[in-house]
Amino acid sequence: MRMKKKKFINPLKSKALLAIGTVLLMASCDLFSIKTEEEDPDNPIVATVGTANLYHADIDHISKEMTTSSLDSSELVGRYIQSWVKKQLMIREASKNLTLNEAEINRKLLDYRYALIAYEYEKNFVEKSLDNEVTQSEIQTYYEANKENFALKEIIVRTNFIKLEKTLPQKRQLERLLNSEQEGQKEELKDFAIRYANNYFIEDSTWIKFDDIIINTPLTQNNNQVQLLRNEKLISVDDETFSYYFKILEYRLRDQVPPLEFVRDEISKIIVNKRRVEIAEKLKRDIYNDALENNEFTIYE
Repeated sequence: MRMKKKKFINPLKSKALLAIGTVLLMASCDLFSIKTEEEDPDNPIVATVGTANLYHADIDHISKEMTTSSLDSSELVGRYIQSWVKKQLMIREASKNLTLNEAEINRKLLDYRYALIAYEYEKNFVEKSLDNEVTQSEIQTYYEANKENFALKEIIVRTNFIKLEKTLPQKRQLERLLNSEQEGQKEELKDFAIRYANNYFIEDSTWIKFDDIIINTPLTQNNNQVQLLRNEKLISVDDETFSYYFKILEYRLRDQVPPLEFVRDEISKIIVNKRRVEIAEKLKRDIYNDALENNEFTIYE
């Protein structure tokens, strides 16, 4: 039985045609101009490869758009011209040595342009529709349902870290402050760190990778960090010049589930990305269902 072919109307057709026209116009001006007998004195040629010309107007934007670069405009222009010449030489060499199927190349270019148009439309639609705000309740719910997926690959700690010169007489005062549980100890410790420490980290509520906090200290040479953390609440080590103090407030070992605070930002990004995917999928479904309802395409068996 002969089937009547239904008219195909793409809901993105007008936008696609406009975008393709723009791309084609840009491509025709893409630094690949053909020599003419008369040269425009206001737009001189700055480089030539075969029949391809690079004009002054093609590089005029460089000095305007790259004013923040550490390179001067003449060096940037020189690099741009060199890049253009190399690109044209490669195209010419390829043309000599390849048997090109122009129809196939044009088909691929058209496919690519349509895919690019669809991608840009989808991206813009998603970004306009996306809600980037994630509530604490959403983060908590996701964490409880997926906490095993966040098993640690490294040791993390909450700690107070102080580095100070080995010869300072205030070391005993520091040890007293680090061992104290009295109210107001934290502010006194901060004041001490500001006055005497060469480096410090006393963000009690912040979880940090243990390797990050002990970098450039003798503890990097310790091969049994787990045992050290289990046995010592106050760790102190020296090198030739400095003393390093680590008051371990809490820790999590490899393969353990991290606290919510450590993965909060990661979970927030996961939730937003899931929304992004859902919006994109809904957009595709809606376009398809609208076209199906309006008989805008036909699939032949």
